Amino acid sequence: MDFLDEIVLSGLTVFGRHGVYAHEREEGQDFTVDLRLRLSLEQAAASDDVTDTVHYGELAEKVAGVVAGEPVHLIETLAERIAAVALEDERVQNVTVTVHKPHAPIPLNFADVAVTVNRSRPPQALEDITI
Repeated sequence: MDFLDEIVLSGLTVFGRHGVYAHEREEGQDFTVDLRLRLSLEQAAASDDVTDTVHYGELAEKVAGVVAGEPVHLIETLAERIAAVALEDERVQNVTVTVHKPHAPIPLNFADVAVTVNRSRPPQALEDITI
């Protein structure tokens, strides 16, 4: 594979109960997720078959399950969990995940707080090499 294409899912907004403070976990708030998957889309383009690509609707459901699921203290942890879900599909070579927390408990005027992680598929373990 000489190049990687992209699938982008942006603005997925899901209610969750993440945060350091107890009131964040009790009251909850909306989190917005942006994903950028890098993989080859050549086979999918040639076959015109959804089974040859990442089904972004199914991925959105899985990501929403993570955001709505078990609370974490940090959006860094949430982003890491979402990246792991995206990398479950072996066709995805790397992923960029941004988690926005626009209602973070900051007593100042601000537009957004976001964390971005970039994760790649771990390299394949080397087979036994004889020299």
